[in-house]
Amino acid sequence: MPNPKRRHSKQRTAKRRSHDFLTPVNSGACPNCGERKLSHRACPKCGEYKGRAVLAKAETAS
Repeated sequence: MPNPKRRHSKQRTAKRRSHDFLTPVNSGACPNCGERKLSHRACPKCGEYKGRAVLAKAETAS
């Protein structure tokens, strides 16, 4: 198998890796409580999705 004759420069390596990064998660505000939530998923705080309750609310112990 052939081997490279010369090493790749740091600049060339950096150009190749320029797209190897993480993208931020798309999140929106819950229309019911205003908390940030992932798109197309039930709100973890109030448990609503598309205007109806689909998850039981987590009761706070006091």
